[in-house]
Amino acid sequence: VQLQASGGGLVQPGGSLRLSCAASGFTFRSYALGWFRRAPGKEREFVGAIHRNMATIKYAESVKGRFTISRDNTKNMMYLQMNDLKPDDTGVYYCTADSRKIVSTLTTDDYDYWGQGTQVTVSS
Repeated sequence: VQLQASGGGLVQPGGSLRLSCAASGFTFRSYALGWFRRAPGKEREFVGAIHRNMATIKYAESVKGRFTISRDNTKNMMYLQMNDLKPDDTGVYYCTADSRKIVSTLTTDDYDYWGQGTQVTVSS
């Protein structure tokens, strides 16, 4: 199983980035997928997740209305479109996958598989 996040970088406040997560080694369509981040000196926190049914998507309150998760089961890819970025969005972003996640547990960090992370820095 491999998850590889990419697309991070340095962006000014108010800017946008699109993160990608490439998956391999498992039946992608059968897995719930998530994004978490860890800011410097802080605990890892939930950002957003999409259930394998593709109809259920959850976001942290801090990113609602600014971030959008999507997945392409034909390409084994997940995306995180981040708009109106703020300095508080700075951190390492990780993509995750789990086959047993149900809707009520999408936000908890006990996912089976984790990617290596991509750095997002929002600064002027």
